[in-house]
Amino acid sequence: MNTEQFWGHLDNLFQRNEIDKVEPYLLGELEKAKEAEDYPAYIVIGNEMIGFYRSVSQFKKAFDIAEDVLLLLEELQLENSEHFATTLLNAATAYRAAGELGPAYKYYLQVLQIYEGLLPKDDYRFAGLYNNMSILLEQMNENEKAAELSKKALSIVCVLENSEAEQATTLTNLALLYFKMNKPGEASKALEEALGLFEATGGEQTDAHYSAALAGVGEAYFRIGDYENSLLSYEKALSEVKKHFGENQSYGILCENCAAVCECLKDKEKAEYYRKNVEEIYSRIGLQQ
Repeated sequence: MNTEQFWGHLDNLFQRNEIDKVEPYLLGELEKAKEAEDYPAYIVIGNEMIGFYRSVSQFKKAFDIAEDVLLLLEELQLENSEHFATTLLNAATAYRAAGELGPAYKYYLQVLQIYEGLLPKDDYRFAGLYNNMSILLEQMNENEKAAELSKKALSIVCVLENSEAEQATTLTNLALLYFKMNKPGEASKALEEALGLFEATGGEQTDAHYSAALAGVGEAYFRIGDYENSLLSYEKALSEVKKHFGENQSYGILCENCAAVCECLKDKEKAEYYRKNVEEIYSRIGLQQ
């Protein structure tokens, strides 16, 4: 596979927001790799497909391709390799996004075990894993453990160059955990630092991390009763998600949040607008509210 050509074409599809062309392209390239018995290419494309299907809320397809790639890696006797850990990580994140917390946690622990055998403790990949595990533990109401992992991730990314967006995202997640743990002072401090980092970068990190951080800031503002800034942050996050992934499950959740904020602002008309969007989105992707 010509990797430069592959990534270049895929990046162009995303940049032009031609989301409907991404799946056919990935499927076509996967089939070419299979016919040529180009196993490295098959693994790379398969992992990209896991992330793509997760982003557009097609979770069954994400699980199926993850299982396919993991089986191939086992056949190649690469169970303890970085490639196996990467696929497990992508699969775990897809399961977490789908609300399947048990399988997600199992896979994250497997990734941790492989990383500990392969990587130095300050490797940046640990930070990504800790952040993902922290989000999962927060969903499981294990807030103290989640906060500890967020702090471990922060200690790693803080020493990396050009990591302002990652630092801000981690601090935002940590602020939300502090709010849940009834530590408003620590939460406000973390949120203030996160916003400072975003402002320092000009707010131009228009990727999945930026939309997630905007959503986190929206929730943090909501918790302290600043509903106008909460709505502003959520609506910015909506714009980012729609730009990169279309109206997926995450977009629907953000619309729900916007509706809740609008109710607090006594803007019933706008709240109803967002609720109708939620109904349409969930109906289209086959989810129930």
